[in-house]
Amino acid sequence: MAAVTHVCTIDYVAKMLGEDVELLEAIISNDDNLTYGNIVSVYAGADETVTALTDDGIAELKDMIGDARITTETWHEFLEDFVDDAELVDRIKAKSPW
Repeated sequence: MAAVTHVCTIDYVAKMLGEDVELLEAIISNDDNLTYGNIVSVYAGADETVTALTDDGIAELKDMIGDARITTETWHEFLEDFVDDAELVDRIKAKSPW
């Protein structure tokens, strides 16, 4: 296993993937959704943390979202299973072509 030498913030990952940052935050808020070690908390001060992902975590998240978008039905089921915020789910569904 190769050592992790860098991570990407969740904001940057959202831009790279063209995804809503709040959606990604909701998915990774449960660290069981990605393989252990792929979600990293970066401490920038006593009360400041930033969530980041390893390259494997980015790939895993990208695959997870891609698999969910096969049909409108699978996408909506995914959102309801992985996102606890009903308003966010409604917003994502409304702007999504799926």
